[in-house]
Amino acid sequence: MSEFEPERELEISKKKIREFRDKIQLLRREIHKVIVGQEEITKQVLVCLICDMHALLEGVPGLAKSLLAETLSRCVKDATFKRIQFVPDMLPSDIIGVTIFDPSTGTFRTVKGPIFANFIIADEVNRAPPKTQSALLEAMQERKVYIYGEEYHLDRPFLVLATQNPLEQQGVYPLSEAFIDRFFMKILIDYPSWDEEMEIIDRNTMVQYDVLDRVKKVLKKDEIIEMQKAVRKIYIAESIKEYILRIVQTTRGVGEKIRYLKYIRYGASPRGSISLALAARAVAMMKGRNFVIPDDIKEIIYPVLRHRIILNFEGRAAGISTDDIITEILENVEVP
Repeated sequence: MSEFEPERELEISKKKIREFRDKIQLLRREIHKVIVGQEEITKQVLVCLICDMHALLEGVPGLAKSLLAETLSRCVKDATFKRIQFVPDMLPSDIIGVTIFDPSTGTFRTVKGPIFANFIIADEVNRAPPKTQSALLEAMQERKVYIYGEEYHLDRPFLVLATQNPLEQQGVYPLSEAFIDRFFMKILIDYPSWDEEMEIIDRNTMVQYDVLDRVKKVLKKDEIIEMQKAVRKIYIAESIKEYILRIVQTTRGVGEKIRYLKYIRYGASPRGSISLALAARAVAMMKGRNFVIPDDIKEIIYPVLRHRIILNFEGRAAGISTDDIITEILENVEVP
């Protein structure tokens, strides 16, 4: 038995976790009928789904960010998908909805906005003004919205994948550090490889059907909700929690002597510790285990912490990335 495995059986059994693992693997296979490559990106998005959290996707246009969200929604029975294109003149009501007067009945009625969906792609969220960004953030955090004083709860599962274009700086409202920290992960999407892009060309120019038609519904919404409850029951040993704390506290300049720490203005908050522990649990579930090992943390640490480490001016001027800092921390913090 592993030193990280519990001595007694937990509320969530190995058999149940393996059932979840098989369903997640089936879901990944369906997604990759449409999405070519991007295995790590798909895994990270599914970790967010399992943890009932949201992600910020960053990459140049045309890398299938919206397609990934729509494909995922197509794999879930009775799930709804909405794409919200953010623009500078967008208002909060364009997201959450409005109350309008209906002349035919002489009464007011509520028209719900696109936030009322299970899977949402919030495209180029940094193009909208802060008031509109805040409306999205509140819905993400509270899982409910208020339309003229009336409270409406959002359907579950509820996954927001927000995107931002790193190329353009004109006509945008940069997301604040506090806003970005609310995202469970910041996922970086890069260009496909040569072979992957050749396949992308074939799939999108030489076939006579919609690629999304190939996707089957392999999961129910209730099954996703069951996974989201089960992931919090996965065992995490005291030594693993201490390992997480040593990593997070090192980003604040505590303990380890690492040369890149001089480039950090602010380290990760306790939200970083919580997110890393929860994400590691999801990775364990995807591997069919009901307990966490150090490799689970190493596998998911970059998207969880990269946006929670704030560089100072010296770090930005030196061209240091937060991924570089995380790599050095992993090399220096002792593994249990």
